[in-house]
Amino acid sequence: MTLNFGRPPKRDYETWHSTGQKMRNTQGYSFYIPSLDGIRALAAMLVFVAHAGWGYIVPGGFGVTIFFFLSGYLITTLLRRELEHTGSISFKKFYLRRAYRIFPPLYVVLVLFFLLGIFGVAEHKMRLEAVLSQVFFLTNYYSIEHGGAYFVPATGVYWSLAVEEHFYLVFPLLFWAAARRKSFPDVARLFLVMCVAVLAWRMWLVFEHAITWRHTYSATDARFDSLLFGCILGVWRNPVSDPEWKIGGRDRSAYLILVGALMLLLITFIFRDERFRETLRYTVQGIALLPIFWLAVRHPEWLVFRWMNWRPVRFFGVVSFSFYLCHGMALDFADQVIKEQIPRALLGFVFALLFATSMYFLVERPFAKLRRRLHRD
Repeated sequence: MTLNFGRPPKRDYETWHSTGQKMRNTQGYSFYIPSLDGIRALAAMLVFVAHAGWGYIVPGGFGVTIFFFLSGYLITTLLRRELEHTGSISFKKFYLRRAYRIFPPLYVVLVLFFLLGIFGVAEHKMRLEAVLSQVFFLTNYYSIEHGGAYFVPATGVYWSLAVEEHFYLVFPLLFWAAARRKSFPDVARLFLVMCVAVLAWRMWLVFEHAITWRHTYSATDARFDSLLFGCILGVWRNPVSDPEWKIGGRDRSAYLILVGALMLLLITFIFRDERFRETLRYTVQGIALLPIFWLAVRHPEWLVFRWMNWRPVRFFGVVSFSFYLCHGMALDFADQVIKEQIPRALLGFVFALLFATSMYFLVERPFAKLRRRLHRD
């Protein structure tokens, strides 16, 4: 299904990044920003280190928030570019891109880990309804009602994939409905109003119903704003699509804004009041990530961001999805070999990285090529 806005299609185009990096955009409206792979790598490492035993000092949940923000930004930017250069949005192409990207590695890992549980290689308390909730992207709501003990072994983190899939289901239509009548700044204001509404919903749940942290942390209705903040950056002051706009008149001003954003994040980590953590925390983090993402994309040459563009870091970002899928099992296997925390974490990282690299070359990349071959239009 293609929704047309009555605008004439435009030719393929090229955009030049402020650093001089050329990004070719073809009919698929794809683009590549190395800094974003570095951000993926950072998010994956935050989750891994927290699950390796340092969750009391490393904010693993913030790694998931980064993934959410990044997904919102990328999806919005792709839809915006398609709209700007064809005058339409193809739902079919959007959902095919998401299916080819997510389903193959996810279901391969689910089947493999399910078999490891069935044959006694991995401990499990699997229940059919819990496994089905993972297959159909309802993991987050099942875990809210029943806990996380009954899933396929070492896949409790898959709740975040459910949140993203729910977002993918509704957001293209939401974006189309908003962008057909409004300017992109107006669309950004609409998304901001929705973020405020989600915050109000969380506050109502916490203050009026004393809802558990599990709901405010993992329910789609309570975390949708973590993706919407990324969507705001996609349509307002986008560091790729709006190259004429700058943060601050000089680098000094931009650095001060970066420091302020990092301080905001630090506050969300050190302020431990439960009501704040389950309500305002996600909003403050979303606001802080706006300038951080913008600066990371626009100024990869800055010392604070330069590491994100190192080749090993970028490669880790490329395989980070499969790494995220398998890191729990990798840590469990490492625990069977060695019990000391640091060696166990290092061995688990090696296991996860090897598995993720194999998944990338054997599953992810072949399916990406298959999609391009079957859906060239």
